[in-house]
Amino acid sequence: MTNTLFPVFLKTETAHFLIVGGGNVGLEKAETLLKQNPKIRITIVATYFHANLKEIIQQYDNVNAIERAFDEDDLLGKDYVIIATDKPEVNLAVRELAKSKGIKVNAADQPALCDFYLGSIVNKGSLKIAISTNGKSPILARRMREYFTEVIPDNIEDNLTVLNDFRNNHKGNFAEKLADLNKITENFNAKPKIKESKKFKQLVFVLTLSFLMLFTGYGLSTFISIADLKFSLSSIPNEFYGMLLIGFLAQLVDGAVGLGYGVTCATSMMLLGINLPAISGSIHTAEMFSSGISGYSHYKFGNVNKKLLYWLAIPGVIGAISGAVLLIYLGNKYVSIAYTVLSIYTMIIGIRLIILAFRKVNEKKKIKHTGVLGFSGGFLDAFGGGGWGPIVTSTLLSKGRKSRYVIGTVSLAEFFVTLAAALTFFYSLGVSHWYVILGLIIGGSIAAPIAAKLAGKLPQKTALLLVAALVIVFSCRMILKLL
Repeated sequence: MTNTLFPVFLKTETAHFLIVGGGNVGLEKAETLLKQNPKIRITIVATYFHANLKEIIQQYDNVNAIERAFDEDDLLGKDYVIIATDKPEVNLAVRELAKSKGIKVNAADQPALCDFYLGSIVNKGSLKIAISTNGKSPILARRMREYFTEVIPDNIEDNLTVLNDFRNNHKGNFAEKLADLNKITENFNAKPKIKESKKFKQLVFVLTLSFLMLFTGYGLSTFISIADLKFSLSSIPNEFYGMLLIGFLAQLVDGAVGLGYGVTCATSMMLLGINLPAISGSIHTAEMFSSGISGYSHYKFGNVNKKLLYWLAIPGVIGAISGAVLLIYLGNKYVSIAYTVLSIYTMIIGIRLIILAFRKVNEKKKIKHTGVLGFSGGFLDAFGGGGWGPIVTSTLLSKGRKSRYVIGTVSLAEFFVTLAAALTFFYSLGVSHWYVILGLIIGGSIAAPIAAKLAGKLPQKTALLLVAALVIVFSCRMILKLL
């Protein structure tokens, strides 16, 4: 028998872990333990502490740090030891001392020194799956964890609750209870249906293509003849290339991080002196195409929570129409006031992005008033030319939701919100500043599938800070220009 491991699940409420080493490995081990129990008691002894590990130590009162070399007395009162230094002689010495005191040891990347392994763990509510390759291939264990995390539905906790209630209320004997539980869970092995997936894909594709044909046909028939088109292509304004780059970068960040497209574009266009309703109308017209592609890509990669999508998209559409109508009224009659309000709004969004970048690790909390969140995000997004992501995405992430599903769901809901806003602006204003819209469409469409593939993999903190800095600087310049 080549694998003699016996899997167990420890109750960590009373356990005390000692981590020796404060580098990348020590950081990874600390994060692994805290992810399973944020209140777990940890002592870290090291001569050097990684910057991110220092942040964790400041955030958690139950994590104690001792900055010095390991001492035998550090083993007193400890239940488990995790060795995470890059010095084999130190690792061996710590292991022998711990072994002599009957303390179980885990040594990173040294299976021969281990009494236990920290496997890859799948967390879905009360369901927990630990995966081990007997120390041979941690990367395969990680890939298996990613696979099971994706295929196990997020609402599995609801199923567990129902099964637990059924078991507790069952009046039969053990055999009868087991037979009934087997019967009601026999469909768990059934292959998932793909009809609903196809419906979503077809809906997004048809709506996007229809609006593209409407926009293109109206623009060509009303403004541009064949001769004018040839002349326009030879004299494309320089703003087109700038908006091409802005559209690409804004969608790359928005699709991968979940926010930043609208406010980045809005602040840039305000500096160009474009009319406010035209700014929001152009952004939403362009964003509809890129968000359609982004939403489709996220759905394809399994990043969408359907129940959350409905609660965001429907109120978001209503809010977007309301915000667009208000902006058309204010933008035409009170231009300077609207510019000032919009500049202050985008600056506040930039500050919110900075707060989001430095937010603390949050435990999963119940989301309340999702419909109100969707309406507010849609209203402010249409009125300000952006804000759906900073408002909706940041709120959901602050509730401890997984970034992958938050970004995917918000991105797909954004398609319906931007479609509603774009149609409202289109009906009232027609098509203006076609070169701006075209630049945003092409740049954003190219970036959308790339961003969806990178969702959850880019350094979110860095991306948020860069977007926030850009938005704040542009907003300040706009306010100074108005004074």
